[in-house]
Amino acid sequence: MSYKRYFAELIGTFILVFAGTAAIVVNDISGGAITHVGIALVFGLVVAALIYTLGDISGAHLNPAVSIGFWAAGRLHARELPPYLFSQSAGALLASLAVKLLFLNGHTSLGATLPAGGAGQSFVLEVILSFILMLTIINVATGAKEKGLMAGVAVGAVVGLEALFAGPISGASMNPARSLGPALVSGHLDALWIYLSAPLIGACLAIPCCRCLREKECCI
Repeated sequence: MSYKRYFAELIGTFILVFAGTAAIVVNDISGGAITHVGIALVFGLVVAALIYTLGDISGAHLNPAVSIGFWAAGRLHARELPPYLFSQSAGALLASLAVKLLFLNGHTSLGATLPAGGAGQSFVLEVILSFILMLTIINVATGAKEKGLMAGVAVGAVVGLEALFAGPISGASMNPARSLGPALVSGHLDALWIYLSAPLIGACLAIPCCRCLREKECCI
């Protein structure tokens, strides 16, 4: 039933955003106990785990940019797109509220993605990161199920890899929901436009590239 798919996206995005942003908060209040490498691993590992947990239910998009990419590829019906986006955004918002309740006096940004340098630099970086991520996902996914036993590892590895080298510059969001929840709850809204728009552009750019690389199995 469709509602199970939407609930899977809500709970999956909740887990992703909760684990990732909680790791950032704990790292900050503990004086760097987790480290940047540890935070990147948390994001990569939780994505991999969720693909194996929820991939056969909803596809484990956990990301509005990914859902829009699948819609652009003709692999997600237009009527399903709004519930996917709503479920992902709601899950991210609930996750940020949970982190705020757990760390009432310990942190202000709640793991919000903020550019370290110029806005233009982070925007371009997020477009490229999201392009790479979507190109990987669209090539290892088939419908609502991952293709092969290593699909979760592949996608999780890309998330972790991109967080490793790009996190200190742009935050390596690649996910509008992941940025939306912490931004709304913490009030850090100035750079939110970067993280809402750039991943969508990057994900959509990956679809024509996939069509050039593959035949019919990639996109309709």
